[in-house]
Amino acid sequence: MHYPIAIDIGDTQQAYSVVVPDLPGCFSAGDTFDEAIANAREAIEGHLESLSEHGDPIPTATAIQQHLNNPEYAGWVWAAVEVDVTPYLGKSHKINVTLPDLLIKRIDSKVGKQSDYKSRSGFLARAALHELERHAK
Repeated sequence: MHYPIAIDIGDTQQAYSVVVPDLPGCFSAGDTFDEAIANAREAIEGHLESLSEHGDPIPTATAIQQHLNNPEYAGWVWAAVEVDVTPYLGKSHKINVTLPDLLIKRIDSKVGKQSDYKSRSGFLARAALHELERHAK
């Protein structure tokens, strides 16, 4: 999921401040732009972990366009941080899924070439989240 982040550009006296509007209370900072983005990812992951531990739902990311006219962030720079939310969605359950042979082969080939999916189930979970996110906008 791509969470939009608002970045208040720092200067020699002030760090780059980062806010994650879709995750109230989630913020970060960094001495450089790149550090601010990296720290934002850590802040998002920590925030999602806390929500998960308390049994709270994981908020869906909204499109950056939905935040652009917010006067609270006037003059801020926008970016998006991709975070895999599947570890924060709760306990896994085994289900039976029926798919065509060639589709399974394509999925397995992709998983074999791209280790961040980890497994066929990881691929299907990420594809499902992507589709749900796409239709939520």
